[in-house]
Amino acid sequence: MFVDRVKIHIKGGNGGDGAVSFYRAKYITHGGPDGGDGGKGGDIIFEGSSSMNTLMDFRYKRSFKAQPGEPGSKRNRFGKDGESVVIKVPVGTVVKEASSNKIMADITRPNERKTVIKGGKGGKGNQHFATPTRQAPRYAERGQTSKEYDVILELKLIADVGIIGFPNVGKSTLLSMVTNANPKIANYHFTTLAPNLGVVQGKNGEDFVLADIPGLVEGASEGVGLGHEFLRHVERTKVFIHVVDAAALEGNDPVEEIEKINAELFNYNSELSKRPQIIAANKIDIPEAQENVERLKAVYEPKGYKVFPISAAANKGLDDLLAAVALKLKEYPENIVFEEDFEEFIEPDIDKEPFEIEIYDGNYYVVTGVGVEKMIGYTNIDTEKGFAFFQKYLREKGIIDALEEKGIKEGDTVKIYDLEFEYFK
Repeated sequence: MFVDRVKIHIKGGNGGDGAVSFYRAKYITHGGPDGGDGGKGGDIIFEGSSSMNTLMDFRYKRSFKAQPGEPGSKRNRFGKDGESVVIKVPVGTVVKEASSNKIMADITRPNERKTVIKGGKGGKGNQHFATPTRQAPRYAERGQTSKEYDVILELKLIADVGIIGFPNVGKSTLLSMVTNANPKIANYHFTTLAPNLGVVQGKNGEDFVLADIPGLVEGASEGVGLGHEFLRHVERTKVFIHVVDAAALEGNDPVEEIEKINAELFNYNSELSKRPQIIAANKIDIPEAQENVERLKAVYEPKGYKVFPISAAANKGLDDLLAAVALKLKEYPENIVFEEDFEEFIEPDIDKEPFEIEIYDGNYYVVTGVGVEKMIGYTNIDTEKGFAFFQKYLREKGIIDALEEKGIKEGDTVKIYDLEFEYFK
């Protein structure tokens, strides 16, 4: 089964908490702080794999979570970093953040790696908070909470040449005759329900990858049929072979069909209409085809489109067609990737994320926001000095000012996640 679009959930590993510890040994009962830092959480990494050609594996596993960092411990021992998760995907996979549809990663080469979520930083142990006036801090920093997202994986086949055209014009037959591919072929519409790939081995060593793109019909750019599902696969091809039924066996007009397909390409992505096209006038072994071949040449060759009369089933004219395609491919760099217009997803810095304040019953203030989790990252604020330091931290991050702007008064209650306290200046 060919699967080219799936939705999965990914989450980076949280950072390990810093430790609260004091050095103890024989004859040493009041040693200084020696709490170690927590380990960093694991990342979420996508890697291109040349051995995969479908996203089918993700139908059975849809959630990926990196390992959290271990907490720090006494005697300045750091926690172990969490293991990252490497998610292998086919080359040509685009990773999009589901809610915004922005692109997080675009995997275009084998073994290419893109880190889309960084693991949370480990929290600092209490040894970092010792000062000449605060020599025994009984608090440490919590590990940073990593991000998590629902993401869409979209596979866009990376082929040098795409075979386009209406259903039942001979695209699959052409692919089977010139490559090692074995597509399903029959004399009815939509025989091909998935893109097929094959490698053309030219007589002069000009090998290239050829893809049969199914499902292109009038209205495909608006999602008619499976239009959007298949149109994404033409975006990365360098040259199009536009196959038409020159014999017009079903009463079709080859010229009109070319215009309709090209209009769909333009409506889906205007850049596609600028790609080089070579027209393959198929089924010339049928006498009625000759008149349409001449029409096609008269209409399109003045526009710069080469027209090649072929019979895919009878293996006629295919060498000339492939030679012209190989020549056209030489005009492009070997590693070219045609990019769509997109807005890149930029992961926000957790420390700079906004927080929100809601007021209940006039005197109960609830502070929320992802960034706030770091602001309350102290494991012990029971001591007077620890709480004073915590208040200073809140003021530096702007939470105290925001509460005062909301009208908080002394004695009102503030709740920040699991922490609840009365406000005093």
